[in-house]
Amino acid sequence: MPLEPPLSFNPAGIELDRRLGLTRQLYQALRQRVLDGRLVSGTRLPASRDLAAALSISRNSVVRAYDQLFAEGFIEGRVGDGTYVAKLPTTEGAVKKLSTKLSTGFSTGLSPTLSTNRVDLPGDSSRKVIHSPVIARLESNHLPLPPTGPPRAFRVGVPAFDLFPFDVWAKLSAAFWRKPDLQQLCYGNPAGDERLRSLIAAYLRSSRGMQCTAEQIVITSGAQQGISLCAQLLVAPGDTVAIENPGYRAAGHAFAIAGATLHGVAVDSDGIDCTALNALSDCRLAYVTPSHQYPTGVVMSLARRLELLAWAERSGGWIIEDDYDGEYRYSGAPLAPLAALDGNGRVLYVGTFGKVAFPALRLGYLVLPPGCVEAFTRRRAVDVRHSEVSTQAVMAEFMAAGHFQRHIRRMRRAALSRRNALLAGWPDDLSGVGSLPNVAAGLHLTVPVDSLAREQELLAQARAVEVEVTGLSSYWLLDSSTPPDQRAGLVLGFAAVPEAAITEALLRLRKAWQTR
Repeated sequence: MPLEPPLSFNPAGIELDRRLGLTRQLYQALRQRVLDGRLVSGTRLPASRDLAAALSISRNSVVRAYDQLFAEGFIEGRVGDGTYVAKLPTTEGAVKKLSTKLSTGFSTGLSPTLSTNRVDLPGDSSRKVIHSPVIARLESNHLPLPPTGPPRAFRVGVPAFDLFPFDVWAKLSAAFWRKPDLQQLCYGNPAGDERLRSLIAAYLRSSRGMQCTAEQIVITSGAQQGISLCAQLLVAPGDTVAIENPGYRAAGHAFAIAGATLHGVAVDSDGIDCTALNALSDCRLAYVTPSHQYPTGVVMSLARRLELLAWAERSGGWIIEDDYDGEYRYSGAPLAPLAALDGNGRVLYVGTFGKVAFPALRLGYLVLPPGCVEAFTRRRAVDVRHSEVSTQAVMAEFMAAGHFQRHIRRMRRAALSRRNALLAGWPDDLSGVGSLPNVAAGLHLTVPVDSLAREQELLAQARAVEVEVTGLSSYWLLDSSTPPDQRAGLVLGFAAVPEAAITEALLRLRKAWQTR
């Protein structure tokens, strides 16, 4: 019997945008036709010269597209007989799997300008094939992105990085790269640069009264990674974790993703309520911000600190102390952190350079009980191997040369001046808004509001005049038993912009809030 003639390929329907890369477009068009069955196995493709003529493009574009399809197994050459579509799996699942894999894994060395061309593939099946409870926890504990763009009044969590000595930083960075130590360019210690760790330990001993060594410090990519490491290593699915309520929601998200059951503990004028904490019989971990509670601004009293440490000792629990803006205290020296009072190795201290330099630096650290260091170092190595080298080296030199201490003093003076500008210009006759608190520390303040409806009204009016004000209600756990109106308030960061910008923003707020 004569052999059945091969199916022929009709290039009709292939439309190429000549403003974009032709090779990538042709490759994608042919590949998609194979995946969706329009080009079945055994179909004979035109010679490269013929297809180029039919599409009015260069033969080289066709050859390169064929070469990529051949390399990926979509087509095959038969000696003396031309080019054919290869035999592929026929099950729908296999084709979809191959389609999804290739849509995300294309890497051919073709022109990067081709990447703007999009190919529509079968529907995303990732939700059907990934059966991880972590994915579900991640989706239910989605962390909103922080505000982007240049800082403006009254953004929370942003220091006066307009005062950072970028010229000094640039010189130190240039000096590092001009003649780098080749040993530093190899894989480093997952715990971080040894010189930087030593300098951090010395700084904490002198400024915060912490009796720690360089060996207890693990460098992180900001405070958030430090908190996440604590969640990964100290929390098992189903564990109860106590967090301040209201509190730093990003920390709560990290614990929830690790499988924890979050229990919000109220904060009063002395800090976290240890009576309520003691009532949690199955809780072995508490996250706190004692130096300047986020977001209420309360400074934890010494009596409450000692009570919290006694809870950890009695329960065999851990305390994660987030000292995110502890350098900013406007009367007297910064308070000794919990870690400086801990005699039993129950406190894990989270520090960051982001609040004294700038958030994009992404440089923080953990001070750990000696028995925890190796586990944290090994766990961090799994994620990132080690921190970026030059930033650590430059920060070490920045500290060793005395720039760091001088900069902290400058930042503290600036934050105090900017706080005073906010206090002096604040409209104190707003309906439904309480009086400003006494601000002795930190980079933000919180003003009570008498109802959630009034809070939302004030926030909307602030947005209308392009002033950033954050609602206190957004810091509470969703299942909090506190009545909604008791969660209302305004949270204002006062360090992000200079005094003139603060005054101007207050004028706009006064007009928006009092004329509507």
